[in-house]
Amino acid sequence: MANHEEQFKKLIAHTKEYGFIFPSSEIYDGLAAVYDYAPCGIELKKNIREYWWKSMVQMRENIVGVDSGIFMHPTIWKASGHVDAFNDPLIDNRDSKKRYRADVLIEEYIAKIEDKINKEVEKAAKRFGDAFNREQFVTTNPRVLEYGNKIKKISARMAHDLTVNDLTDLKKLIEELEIADPVSGTRNWTDIRQFNLMFATQIGSVSDEANTVYLRPETAQGIFVNFLNVQKTSRMKIPFGIAQTGKAFRNEIVARQFIFRMREFEQMEMQFFVAPGTELQWFEYWKEQRMKWHLSLGIPAEKYRFHDHEKLAHYANAATDIEYEFLFGFKELEGIHSRTDFDLSRHQEFSGKKIQYFDIERNESYVPYVVETSIGLDRMCLAVMSYAYNEETLPDGSERTVMKIPPVLAPYKVAVLPLVKKDGMPEKAREILSTLQKCYMCQYDEKDTIGRRYRRQDAIGTPFCVTVDTQTLQDNTVTVRLRDDMTQVRIAIAELNAFVAERLQ
Repeated sequence: MANHEEQFKKLIAHTKEYGFIFPSSEIYDGLAAVYDYAPCGIELKKNIREYWWKSMVQMRENIVGVDSGIFMHPTIWKASGHVDAFNDPLIDNRDSKKRYRADVLIEEYIAKIEDKINKEVEKAAKRFGDAFNREQFVTTNPRVLEYGNKIKKISARMAHDLTVNDLTDLKKLIEELEIADPVSGTRNWTDIRQFNLMFATQIGSVSDEANTVYLRPETAQGIFVNFLNVQKTSRMKIPFGIAQTGKAFRNEIVARQFIFRMREFEQMEMQFFVAPGTELQWFEYWKEQRMKWHLSLGIPAEKYRFHDHEKLAHYANAATDIEYEFLFGFKELEGIHSRTDFDLSRHQEFSGKKIQYFDIERNESYVPYVVETSIGLDRMCLAVMSYAYNEETLPDGSERTVMKIPPVLAPYKVAVLPLVKKDGMPEKAREILSTLQKCYMCQYDEKDTIGRRYRRQDAIGTPFCVTVDTQTLQDNTVTVRLRDDMTQVRIAIAELNAFVAERLQ
């Protein structure tokens, strides 16, 4: 684990040094959990967004896009449940001045009890060897049963307190369990209070309740409130989908792990509208489709896994996450949820407008059900960079740091390099550059030795380096160096575009 932590620190340093991610407002000592995308980072982000959009919208006849406003009518967030229920129960330790989520403190306490159960099982397994029956042991051993009952009681009480918003009893539970602050070691806790994760602001010149609006905490609601407009203007028949990419904002209290959890982030979402009763079939379909999309990038299948939700949100009847193995463990990268008709029904209720679809085949009107796919674009950037970052020792004993980003996502596709800065090579190189720039993001570099220039391109993940040398001026051929294995091929300048295009498919 320590090795992974060290690797993660190296990745973060690399992304800053080579222009992927900068800390926000750094000259003012930064702003926690906010980051800026640098020249290479913004290209990577754009390429991932376009790769998603092409597969989700361009290649499908029954999915179209929208781009809804970040500000929306405040009643939308009342209808969606965000005003009343989008909260974290927070508690402070007076000695350490640290703030925690109360439910997470209790869950960590439960995890310690589960560790005790596992230790009892391990001891018994060693004692009994091949004759050990785990199922029988955990259902009959008095100590394990005692631990299990304790977990059930704590979990049930916490769930009840959170459901009815009994924060007084939730604090009492923390006190009874003698949960201490991991920093100060004391149990000097404040009262628990609910903290809404939405950012609120005012529209208009008068600051009163009527003018309070929110920065959207998700992009999905902008799709739901546009359902009828999109369905009618695009002449869509169910099943069909609406896709959207864009910024969302959450006032995360415990924001950490670099760009994995930020206060300002970007989502890529698609809401797929289906007939009631067919939603679980479509849920399985989209699980398969979304995993195929991830695997199409060439990242190994063992880096991904499905994690089905045991506890479903109030609006869902099925939910799973696609988790990716980051350097800090398997974490959610994308969510696939069967949201039933909750969203459209709530907006129908709160707006007073009929939001239904007339199904000619069924000869009936209904509120459509929804299957959602929602992926964090920033998390996807982090996943790609985490997998791509490699430190290699070469056969000659030298070392290189290379970002093996899938070529289709690489910030710059081609670097054009004159071997030396004379003899007409720079002029020829710029001629080639101007042709390639019409199709690809390219870099031109004539500073330092050719070896150092190759290393710089390796560090930002450029898949192809085109070198112009003396022979180029004689026969119009160039050397193309491939990033991943550093092999070199000689090809005609006229074939260069096709060579690159073929390898970006």
